[in-house]
Order: sequence, then C-alpha cells, then structure tokens
Amino acid sequence: MQSQLNGESTMKLLKPLWILRNGRKKKLGCSVSTWSPLATAFNTRPNSRPIFDSLKERTGLFNKPELTTFEGFYTLKDQAIEATDRLIEEATNSPTRPMVEIFDELSDTLCKVADLAEFVRIAHPQPHFARAAEEACISISGVVEKLNTHKGLYEALKKSVENGTSGDKHLAELFLFDFEQSGIHLEENKRKSVVALNDVILQTGQRFMAGAAKPRRVSRSAVPQNVRHFFSTEGDNIIVSGVYAECGEAAAREAAYRLYLAPDGTQDRLLDAVLQARHHMATLCGFQTYADRAIKASTMETAANVRQFLDLLSDGLHDRARMDFDVMLKMKKQETPYLDQLNCWDTPYYTHKAKNLLLDQANSDFSPYFSLGACMEGLDMLCQELYGISLKSEEMLPGESWSPDVYKLAVVHESEGLLGHIYCDLYERPGKPHQDCHFTIQGGKLLPDGSYQNPIVVIMLSLSGGHRSGPALLSAGALDNLFHEAGHALHSMLGRAPHQHVAGTRCPTDLAELPSVLMECFAADPQVLRRFARHFQTRQAAPERTLQRLCASKRLFAASEMQLQVFYSALDQQYHDRPAAPGGRTTDDLKEVQKQYYGLPYVENTAWQHRFSHLVGYGAKYYSYLISRALASSAWNTHFAADPLARRAGRRLRDRVLRHGGAVPPQVLLKDYLEMEITPQTLASALIDELDCHKDHLDTVLKILDRK
Repeated sequence: MQSQLNGESTMKLLKPLWILRNGRKKKLGCSVSTWSPLATAFNTRPNSRPIFDSLKERTGLFNKPELTTFEGFYTLKDQAIEATDRLIEEATNSPTRPMVEIFDELSDTLCKVADLAEFVRIAHPQPHFARAAEEACISISGVVEKLNTHKGLYEALKKSVENGTSGDKHLAELFLFDFEQSGIHLEENKRKSVVALNDVILQTGQRFMAGAAKPRRVSRSAVPQNVRHFFSTEGDNIIVSGVYAECGEAAAREAAYRLYLAPDGTQDRLLDAVLQARHHMATLCGFQTYADRAIKASTMETAANVRQFLDLLSDGLHDRARMDFDVMLKMKKQETPYLDQLNCWDTPYYTHKAKNLLLDQANSDFSPYFSLGACMEGLDMLCQELYGISLKSEEMLPGESWSPDVYKLAVVHESEGLLGHIYCDLYERPGKPHQDCHFTIQGGKLLPDGSYQNPIVVIMLSLSGGHRSGPALLSAGALDNLFHEAGHALHSMLGRAPHQHVAGTRCPTDLAELPSVLMECFAADPQVLRRFARHFQTRQAAPERTLQRLCASKRLFAASEMQLQVFYSALDQQYHDRPAAPGGRTTDDLKEVQKQYYGLPYVENTAWQHRFSHLVGYGAKYYSYLISRALASSAWNTHFAADPLARRAGRRLRDRVLRHGGAVPPQVLLKDYLEMEITPQTLASALIDELDCHKDHLDTVLKILDRK
C-alpha cells in the first residue's frame, strides 16, 4: 500500500490532463494559490466507476430506498395517497391539533412525491424512470385536484379560522386562498365551470408553449437568395429555428426575425383560448380580471399597483433608452452606411457586439479565470463570509444520482450543523432541457419531535467541458446564471420556516427572485470576483483590467434592456388585466403596448407574442423580475455595496428575509428588511437610480481603461 501511494505513475493516472500540462511546478507567490478541495472536485467532471460501485451497497435516487428501481415511484405514490386519506380523515373529524399543521403535512406528503417526480420526469436520461415519474406526477395531480374540490376540508379549515383554532393565521389564509382559486366556495354549477376552465387552461397552455418553441419551416422561395446559406435546409424547405440575434449579417437577422415571428393562426387561437378561459375563471371566483387574481398575494398586492409601477418606470426609461438606441444606430451606420434605421432585430446584435468590444478580448481570454471549480470556490467564500456556512463536496452512493456527472454538496453551518443538500446537475447531455433552473426536491419543515426536515434542491445548468482536457470554463453569462440559481438554492438552505408550504422559495414570485437577483450583484462586483477569479492552469489571479471590463460590460445598454422588460411586462398585464377581446386581437394589443412602452417600432406582419411562452408560464406575473431587481438593488445599495462580504449584512439578510420564506407577508417582511415603504414609486425609483449609478460607474471605468 505504501509503495502504491508513493508511486508517481499511479498518481498521474488519477490527475486530469489539464493539470499535467502545466509542466514544471511554479513557486507559489502572492498571486498564486492552491485550489481548495471543493474547486478541485468541480474542476473534474465526475464519472461512474462501475468496478468500485459494484462493491458498494446500492441506494435509490436522492437516497430514497424505494427508488433503486423505477417501480419505486408506484410505491411512493401509493404511500402518499394512503397518508393523504388519513390526513383528510383527521382534518374533517374533530382534529386535536391546529388545522394548519394537518394541512402542511398534507402539502409536504404530496410535494415530496410530486416535486421529486417532476424533476425526474424532466432530467432522468432513462425513459423507464422518466415514464414512471410522469405517471406519478399525473396521479398526484389527481389527488391535488381532489383536495382542491373537497368541500369538507374547506369547511373544516374555514371554521378553524373563524374559531381561532387554525394555528398560523397567515398560512391558514393562504390555504383558504388556494381553495378559493379553485372556486370551492361557489355554487355547484360555477364550481364545476372553474374546474373545467382550469383544465382548458392547462391543456391549451401546454400546446401553446410547445408551439412557441417550434422551428418555422418555409419554402426556399420565401427566403432572400443572398441569405439562404445562413439557415438549415430540409429538402425544398428552409428551417428557421430562432431570430439569429447575434448574426453579423443584417439581412439575415431581418429575414430570421420576419420569418420566425410571422403570425401563426394556431398559436393565436391557443393564446386567445387561454386568455378567455383565465378571464372567465377569474370573474367566476370574484375577481375583476385574471391579473387581480394572480397578483393578490404578491409583494405588489394589486394589478393597479403593477401598472403604476410599469408606467413610472417607463417614463424614467424613455430618454435613457433613447441614448442607448442612438449609440446602437451609430454602430450600425459604421457597419452598413446605407442602413440608417435601428430595428428590433438589431438590438441584441449590437448589445452583444458592444459588450465584446468593451471586454477588448475574446471570451476565451477571460473564461479561463472562471473555471467551474473557481466559481464554486467563490460561492463557498461568499457563503462563509456572509452566512458562516460551507459547501462541502460529498461522494454519492451508487444509484443516488440520475447521471454520473452530478455533484452533491452538503451545506454546513458553523454552529447549526447540516442545513441541507444541493445536487448540482451542471453539464449538458442529450435529452436534457437546455435551461438553467432550480428544483426543490424536499422543502424544509419543523418536525413534531423538534428537529428540522432539511431541504434538498437541485441546480441545473447546461455547461460544456469538464473532461480530462480541462474543466468547464464559464462565460460571463454562465457565471451570472450559476450565481442566480445558487441564490435560489441558498434561499432554501438558509430558510427555517416552520411549515413546508412556505419554506424557502415557496413564496410569491417577486419575493422568490430577490435572493437570486441579489447574487448576480455579487457576480458583477470586482471586489468579490478578485477573491476567486484565477487561471485554471497557472492559478494566477485575473488581471484587474479584465475584471473591470467584465463587470462594466454587464452595465452596457442597461436602460434599453430594462425598457424591453417593461414592454414584455406591460404586454403580459394588457392581456390579463381586462376581458380578452373575442376573435383574437392579441396583435393589435401588441402594437398598442409596443408604441407606448418601447422605443423601437412594431415590425409589420409579425406576431412576437406567439413565441412568448412566458405568457402561459408566468400569467400576469412576468413583471416579477423587475420588482425583484428593484428590491435586490435596494438591498445591495443599502447593505452590501460598501462592504460586499460583511457578515452583519449577511446575517441581516438571512434573519429578516431568507429564514422566513413565505411565512411572513412580503410587504411586512420587505419593509422591515429594507426600512422603506414598498410602493410603485420607491421601486421604480430604485431601478432608475441603479441605472444612473451604473452609467456613472461605467463612464469612470471606460476613462480609466482608456488611459492604460
């Protein structure tokens, strides 16, 4: 054993090739440091080890013994249904504990199966696991529908609230609101109509979302001959799979925009059906519009507040966005002097080009300083400084993961111990959704014995690399996305709400996005980046010039980008904040909203809304990103900007926001944390102030860099 440990050849076989290529060892100095175990783990892509794994006891997915095989989903489903029947019986027959405790146990029982199954359905590469998970999702959805229409349960909860025996009143009212959104308080005919409308919205919405992502197949003759070579072909047809936003040829961008966003009759009928059904359902449930129903429990509370916020923000953005467009037009004239108008298909291209020009180097020149391991080391550093927690890489047991290249992190507090686990599914693979997201597998919850049910979450990205030739290297956008999704995960880990139904990210959308958008602020601050940005081979710190340019590039054309988000949000409100016009007038609405809220004209014979799947997914809540950004900006400027790594600021964020999840009404929670009134005016002002601050900072950085 001793000779094996000391054998140079044996050790080399275990090292990634990118380490061996460094050649001669460098003497460590002030700008060079060794990688931590966490960074080393994430700079090497995990792989299955069949010989070693066969010697270990096999567990199930997420350490659930039932899921050693896909049939375990049927067992979990049956156990959940049996527990649900028992809890219904308890709730409706003289309960001996507060009603919210029973309801939260109901929620926890079903979510543990539904949330896990939903993730496995999407992410598991083996079809039999995915199918079994999907069947479990369908079964649990049926149980939830049964609960939402269970008169006895509703009456028992309502009576407990009236008698003061419900327990946590805020949570009880949230459960009541969930019931009433399904129309359970209505007379039988209306209640059945609400159930039927919900089904229409679900089925039609799924069809609309599928159609929104579908490539456009057009005849070759419909595409100008001089740009046909930019597109894929299939026989006599050309396939347009997107708007080609970053294509350097203006004619190709225009063709892609007009073809991909051409009106689609089927999509228009589906969207119209969803909007009509949502409005009808909302009015049956006692709301004037669907937007009023969707926004009721959020930070903004009413659709009128959202509209006021968007109008105030739009007014403040008008001149600032125009300055951005003027710069883009100047860039366009330099490229193509014969084209003197900026169009909707130009802005993504010139934004991307300007950011590359500011970086003054190719992405490949700065991404080596942001290997996956270095970025994870940066997240760990932030967690230790702000919250006193460490991210510790753990080896998984055979069968615990759905893919061999998944990492597992234990989140450990310096005094509280283990807070939960984060599974990191970060690499692209065939069949995996190409989206960056966060999944809750198990929510936190105070258990009857006084212990705490630790949360389990998954972070999903789609990175390339990580093989023996070198680690995954993150672009500026990928770095932002990693920190964003980590913000969601930390919300779950640091939360200690007593009830699972409101733990972690189970809160209003505009509040749930606050921690993740705030984490993007850390990823854009040179003081933070210089603590971990190191070359993956030499371990040299990133040059200060590189960090300054990288952070400044994120501020370019911020006003026009924000104006676009206001436009999207206003369109979402327009569709949901009034009765839907019969016969489908969604394009007329689009023209009207674009004229009022966006600085570039509508492109005739296009129907961009037919590709906007968020109209279904968010449904009157797309504005939430802007609200969370305003909240994050206020939090950053008030508590972090001067000293981003101050423990007192991290402790305050955890104690007053993250700990509570949705257990406290968002207006109460945020007013206490930010020490300001949460109004349309204060939030719109926060975003305008952020733009002006960043503009001043950007100008200063450019002047300094120009002198170097």
